Amino acid sequence: MGITETLQIDEMIRDFNRMNKRQFLSFAMIVSSALMIWKGLMVVTGSESPIVVVLSGSMEPAFHRGDLLFLTNYKEEPVRVGEIVVFKVEGRDIPIVHRVIKLHEKDDGSVKFLTKGDNNNVDDRGLYAPGQLWLTKKDIVGRARGFLPYVGIITIFMNEYPKVKFLDKEVIFVNKHTRVVFIAIDNFFKLLDYFHANDRDNDFMVKITHQD
Repeated sequence: MGITETLQIDEMIRDFNRMNKRQFLSFAMIVSSALMIWKGLMVVTGSESPIVVVLSGSMEPAFHRGDLLFLTNYKEEPVRVGEIVVFKVEGRDIPIVHRVIKLHEKDDGSVKFLTKGDNNNVDDRGLYAPGQLWLTKKDIVGRARGFLPYVGIITIFMNEYPKVKFLDKEVIFVNKHTRVVFIAIDNFFKLLDYFHANDRDNDFMVKITHQD
C-alpha cells in the first residue's frame, strides 16, 4: 500500500472518529447505497466508469469544466468518427474525454482510431503512450451519451482545495446533517479510488474518474 493510500485511509479514520453512532449509520447507508447503484450502473452501461467529471476545457464548446458525463461501453458497438469517447492511456491515471477524428481499418478487420479535443489545435498523439499512434477499442472506458452541466464542479472544488472542507478542525458547513453528507460523499470517492486501485490488479475496475 502506497503512502497516498495510507494517508487517505488515515483521513477516513479521523472522519469516522468525528461521527456519533447515528452519523456513522447515515454514512454507512449512503456509502452502501452508492456502491450498489454504482455496481448496477456498471452492469447496465457496460462501462467501468459510467459517470465521469470533465476537468478541463479541451472539449469546449461541447462540454465544459465541471460537466457530468454519462457513459456506455457496449463492446459490440463500432467506433465512429465524430463520437466522443473516454479513453485511458498507459502511464496516465486519469482518463481523457475527446472526439474521434479518424479511423484506420486494418486488413484483418481490426480498427484503430485517432482522437482530438474540440478546443485543441492538434490531435492526441502527444498524449498517448510513447510510440503509440492510434487507440484501439480496449483503450475505451466509455462513450458519452448525455451530460449534466457543471454538476461535477463540487468534486473538482473539493479535490483542488481540500482545506476548504475544514476550518480549525471543523467542517465549514455548520449544519450537522450537511456535514455528515459531505463527509460521506468525500469518503465515498476515496473508497472508489481505493477499490479501483486494488481491483485493477484483478482486471476488475470500479472507479469514478475525471477527464484530463
